[in-house]
Amino acid sequence: MKNLFSKEAKIGVVTIISLCLLYFGINYLKGLNIFKSTNNYFAQFDNVMDVTISSPVYVDGFKVGLVTALSYEYETNGEIKVEMSLDKGMKINKDSYVEITRSFLGGASLHIHLNPHNDTFYNPGSTIEGRMAQDMMSTVEKDLLPQVEQMLPKIDSILIGLNAIIYHPALTQSLTNMEKTSAELAKSTQQLNKMLAKDVPVIMGNLKTTTDNFAVISTEIKDLDLNKTVTSINETLANLQMLTGKLNSTDNSLGLLLNDKSLYDNLNQTSENASKLLLDLRQNPKRYVHFSVF
Repeated sequence: MKNLFSKEAKIGVVTIISLCLLYFGINYLKGLNIFKSTNNYFAQFDNVMDVTISSPVYVDGFKVGLVTALSYEYETNGEIKVEMSLDKGMKINKDSYVEITRSFLGGASLHIHLNPHNDTFYNPGSTIEGRMAQDMMSTVEKDLLPQVEQMLPKIDSILIGLNAIIYHPALTQSLTNMEKTSAELAKSTQQLNKMLAKDVPVIMGNLKTTTDNFAVISTEIKDLDLNKTVTSINETLANLQMLTGKLNSTDNSLGLLLNDKSLYDNLNQTSENASKLLLDLRQNPKRYVHFSVF
């Protein structure tokens, strides 16, 4: 079968297809959709900072387009014209402006600030006012650096004071003493461990012996006939109670002696009379003993 296309034609077709794919691929990487209708607008800035082709364009935080071109305007004292490709449905009120905002991590983006109080709109291809937003680094440089510069002498004084404290002989001596104390403490701990290792087994042995003795005593107490012991104690208490009752009663001699005062007085009187009689007998025996001589 005869070839319909020559070798050169095939190479040309492949080349064209490759170029088309390359074109679509580059635009895709740039974020451009060539199948989507867009309108182009322009903005002029004195400094575009980190704005590049494909930098995003936002309205109220929503992405509406990309930067498609940057050109240096030699006729207007060095202003830079930025071309923006925006969604076709995007309408920009007059007196709106475009602001460049730098990212903290690098790069920049454009933000369109619409003026809702104006009902007329820019036509596609119009140039919109461009402004520079005060980025974070500029804010830091403007607001914080003066304060840091004022603080530097104080920080320097503090560092000098700290340096004097750190290298003061007293501090060095204190650290040396602390090191010695730590060494002594470690030595004492080691000695205590040795002492405990030596004495603890003896103490534990004595404790075991004491525990065994308590166990024996507990067993002996357990084996005692407590009921019999309690009964014996109760009988003894009953006998003591009965004896006490008899001592308090007057129906017996001992009770009468303890409780009858008249009997007690008579006994005392009798004892006293007997004592007088014995005394008189000792002093005057002739009254009671008579001798007859034959």
